[in-house]
Formats: sequence, C-alpha cells, structure tokens
Amino acid sequence: MSQRRLFVTTALPYANGNFHIGHIMEYIQADIWVRFQRMQGHEVNFVCADDAHGAPIMIAAEKAGKTPQQFVDDIAAGRKPYLDGFHISFDNWHSTDAPENHELARQIYRDLRDNASGSLIETKTIEQFFDPEKNMFLPDRFIKGECPKCHAKEQYGDNCEVCGAVYAPTDLINPYSALSGAKPVLKSSEHFFFKLSDARCVEFLQRWTQDGKLQPEVANKVKEWFSVRTNPDGTQSEGLGDWDISRDAPYFGIEIPDTAINGAPGKYFYVWLDAPVGYLASLKNLLGKRGQDYAAYMADPRLEQYHFIGKDIVTFHTLFWPAMLHFSGRKTPNNVFVHGFLTVNNGEKMSKSRGTGLDPLKYLSLGMNPEWLRYYLAAKLNARNEDIDFNADDFLARVNSDLIGKFVNIASRASNFLVKHFDGQVGFVGSTSELIESAVASALMTKEAYEAREYSKALRDIMALADGINASFDAAKPWILAKDESKRAELQDICSRVLHGFKLLSVLLAPVLPGLTDQVAKGLFKLDRPFKWEDASTLPTTVAPYQHLMQRVATEQLDALFEPPAVVEEKLIPGGEEIAPTISIDDFAKVDLRIAKIVKCEPVEGSVKLLRLSLDVGEGRLRQVFSGIASQYKPEDLEGKLTVMVANLAPRKMKFGISEGMVLAASHADDKAQPGIHVLEPSAGAQPGMRIH
Repeated sequence: MSQRRLFVTTALPYANGNFHIGHIMEYIQADIWVRFQRMQGHEVNFVCADDAHGAPIMIAAEKAGKTPQQFVDDIAAGRKPYLDGFHISFDNWHSTDAPENHELARQIYRDLRDNASGSLIETKTIEQFFDPEKNMFLPDRFIKGECPKCHAKEQYGDNCEVCGAVYAPTDLINPYSALSGAKPVLKSSEHFFFKLSDARCVEFLQRWTQDGKLQPEVANKVKEWFSVRTNPDGTQSEGLGDWDISRDAPYFGIEIPDTAINGAPGKYFYVWLDAPVGYLASLKNLLGKRGQDYAAYMADPRLEQYHFIGKDIVTFHTLFWPAMLHFSGRKTPNNVFVHGFLTVNNGEKMSKSRGTGLDPLKYLSLGMNPEWLRYYLAAKLNARNEDIDFNADDFLARVNSDLIGKFVNIASRASNFLVKHFDGQVGFVGSTSELIESAVASALMTKEAYEAREYSKALRDIMALADGINASFDAAKPWILAKDESKRAELQDICSRVLHGFKLLSVLLAPVLPGLTDQVAKGLFKLDRPFKWEDASTLPTTVAPYQHLMQRVATEQLDALFEPPAVVEEKLIPGGEEIAPTISIDDFAKVDLRIAKIVKCEPVEGSVKLLRLSLDVGEGRLRQVFSGIASQYKPEDLEGKLTVMVANLAPRKMKFGISEGMVLAASHADDKAQPGIHVLEPSAGAQPGMRIH
C-alpha cells in the first residue's frame, strides 16, 4: 500500500467566544478520520486556526477595553482545555491574524487581480449606511430599526426575527446604529469585487461542484446557485453574483494591497476572504516549524486536501474558496465534507437557561469520560449532511450497553482466566488461519466504513462483532471448564480466542477511543506503542492482569450536565444607573421646569451631535438651546412639537453660540447596550410657559 499525503482541516472557529458543542462535534468527526488515516501509515497534517478578523471582534474588543489582538489572544489561550480534553489531535493551531495569513491572502488577491487571462477583481461604487459618531460603515447586523413588513421594533438590518422578512438595511424604518444609537447616513464607497459571475468562474465551478466529489445533497444545493432561484424575500436571482471582498476602515483585518492613499488606511479584506486562507497559513506555519518547504509540499501531486465543515458555510467553501484557489494558480480541495447541526433531546434547540445546553467544559468538569461523547457522536455520524441529536437517555443506554456491557467486559472476563490459570500466556488449539482471515475481513469492512466517514455503520459492525465474541464465550462456559483439570487446553483456547477478539475490537475502535485503546495496547497487551491497523491481523501472545478501563455513565452526571444554571438575583438598576441621592422639596423647587414649543429646529454646522432649537417658553421671545439629539431626530420631526426644558439654567457659552437652557430627554446609561434618545413630550392641552410642579 502506497503512503498517502493528506492535508486536513476543520472550519475555523470565530474568535469571539469559547468553543460550543457544535465545534467539538466537528473536531471529533475530523479527528476520527485523521486518526484512522494515521493508523494506516499515511502522512497527515491536521490543522486549524482562530478566525480572528472582522467588525464583530473589533467591537467586542472595544467593549472589553482591549485591543483586537489582545482580545483574540485571550480567546485563543482558552482553546487547549477543550482540545486536550476531548483528545483532538491537531498538529497545529494558528490564527488568521498571523504573518503567514497576511502574506498569503495578499498574494492570492494579487494573483486574482493580475490573472493572465484577465483580472478577476473589479471595483464598484456602492451605498452603505455610515455611523457618523463611530465614523465607520456599519455591517448589516449593527443596524437596527423597525421592520418594513410587520413593523416590529428593534430588528436587524438584514432580516426580521419576528416575521422572517428579508430586506436591505435601507428598507428599515427609523434605522439607527446599534453601536452608538446614531441615525446612520448613506455614503458611497468604492468596493472591490471578486468576479464570480465571470464565465471562467462559472464554467469551472459548475464542473468542480458537479463532478461527483461532493455529497449529493450538497451538490444539488450548490447547483441551485447557477440557475434562476427564488430568494427568501420573494425576489428572484439568476446565476452567480460577484462577491464583495472589501470593507472600509476602521476594520480589524488585512489591508488590501495598493489601496492606501496618502498614508491613510485603505480597504480591508472581508473576513470571509482571508478566513479560509487561514488553512494554508496554519499549514505553512507548521511546516516552517519543522523546517519543511511549504511551496514544495503544496506542489506535490500526491497531496490530498480535505475540509470538514458545517452546512451553514457551504457556499463559502464550495464556490468562493475553490474559485479563489484555482484562479490564483493553487491546488483546489479534493473534497469538502459537510455535516449537519447537533440538537439536544429530540431536536430541542440548545439553551443554557432552559437546561438544554451541552457545555463541553462542564461535561469534562463533571468527570464525564470524553470518550463516551466521542463514541456516542460517532455512533450517530455518517457521510450525509444530516442533523444529529444528543438524547440523554439514549446516551446513557448506548454507552453503558456498548462500551461497558459489550466491549470492556470481554477483556475482564477472558484475561482473568488466562492470568489465573496460565500465567497470562495465550494459547490456541488447532489452526488459527480462519481466526486471522475473519479478523482481516472485519478490519477491511470497518476500514471501508471509516474511509467513507460512515462511522455509524462502522460502530454497528463492530458491536455486532462484539455480540458474537460474547456469545461464543458464554456458549463455551469457561467458568465450568475451569473446574475440570482435563479441560485446561480447551479453557486456554476459548479465552485466547475471545481475548484475540477483544484485541481486534480495540484496534477497530482506536480512531474513536484513542485513550482507552492506548491503555489496552500498552497495559493489557504489553506493547510499547499505540495500536496500528495491521495489529488487527496479529494474534496476541501474552496478557497482563486486567486493570479497570472505563466507568459506566451515571444518571446523576447527566442530570448535573443539563441542570440549568442557578438563577442569580440581580439588583435592578433602572435605566442602567442608580437613583440619585434624596433631595428635599425645596431643592426640587429650585429647578424651574417649563413647557416649551419647538418653533424652529436646524442642524448645527460643524457638529454631528447637536441640533439648534428655537423655543417658545411664553416669554414673548424665543430662546436658543443646543441639544445633543441629532443622532435620533431630524429637524423637521421636532418643529411644532411641545417639550420640557429647564428654564432657569444659567446660560452656557458654546462654540456655536449661547445655549439658554436645557431640553429634557431620556436615555439608558449604557448607550451601547440600549441605544436611543427620547425627547420628553407633554400631554395634549399643555401650553408654552406652563410650569411643571
């Protein structure tokens, strides 16, 4: 068998939080396949990285009082307990903010731009919402407003969570920035596009996605993008559209080459352009640490490249990514393996507050064996893009029945007789050729299932084999044979055959249960290494005294795993700030609050926050008041309305003139969490000059 050279990745987790159980499921799925390949003697480089760029990380870092780099580094520092805890065997973990990724992303862009058959990069002028206070263009999810369909408030800029409508941010009614509360303005900006609609790209992608490599359900879904299709909002689209690969400063990411002007920041790559490049960057970093040549490695015609991903990012990995690689002159993936989502307890959506969340670190902290979860998920995973469900009752029954009742018990039952009566020596009566041939056949069947990622089939076959081994042991009744000195050879033979069966099962389960089977190989069978696949066809010669291998799952552990977190009684702080110290009625009387009519309202040149109000307070003249409410109100929306002002506030000299009072408005203390400014309006019937008592 010739040695294969494999480059394997999982999807990059976004570096704005800890791993969730969906990440762990994907890593386990890929890790099983990688471990299986390594057992065959193949060379595998298994890498991943943190997806470190984008506006959400930049904003989260700002809220945390950190630089984006420090924020991402802190997230990365928490990855190891998860990966080690669930026996995930990555060769390298890197970051998309690393030098290798900056270099590779820029070079891929240049290669697309300078393509010998014609550039695949073009610029277009687009209109976007811009936050005048934050001085930045706003991603869709950072714009909120009223749904144009059902008029639900506080909806995002791309879709309504109440009625499900899909729309453009410019369709929102009364939009505002979720970052500052300011009313966004439309601004034009020149953006860079990857010409996915180019005939060259279309022809290549139709061939690449429909040549049989992708899962049928994935290929069929991707095929829809090449034809007329109905969008969620009822409109129709046809064919591939060009892909906007740029974002405006300020942005945490990789600056696009040759876009800076006069020292000012240029455009930045959209996070989804440089994120998959992170696969290559992590590999390059790994090879560099080993002193290997990255270019030579990637140029090796034997190299196979595989990506394990979730079904929510299929478009990026089956359209944008292969097109980027192909037209920049690089190797395209041999395949993209797509899995579904993980639900809990018969399809219920995960929620920590309802006790339906499955926290990976909590699982480990409760002393739950990580290989229980590896086995359970493997028993549900197959090669199709299907959702799988974690059911607590099924988990307990399957793990205890399969791993303890069927598998582990074989070792304790057979080895005890061999150690007690034969000093641990294995011995067979008659020919063992049939035994070896059967083992080879079982290993081949399991090998084919693992290779095809049909883990559930592999484990069904393995457990059927375990049933047969247990049945043969029970039928021979070794506990009776042990009482008859004349049956010693028969006793040794049946226990040796059963022990060989256990060794075979251990080899076949090694990709799924690496910790347990390593203990079996070194502790029970006295090997100086973990199992190799070829060990399936060799007979054991000796066995050590049995040592406990695995505990049963306890119902108390599962109860604790899904126990909702304790409700912490939080002190309610109205409006985000404590009530001010108590004052007397005399103190209050000193503040003269009056009804005022807004006769005129106009923007203030040179300020994005202030409006100039001309107020009638019943004095026979108009007062000029400056108010920082421009982010929420248009001048024409306020003119003619009544409001409340502090009439006896000392005049204040400002850059734009004298302010003769203060208009009252309400806002939350945390304007990032709850943006918005609300000018007070008195009830109908109030007149200018009336005092508020």
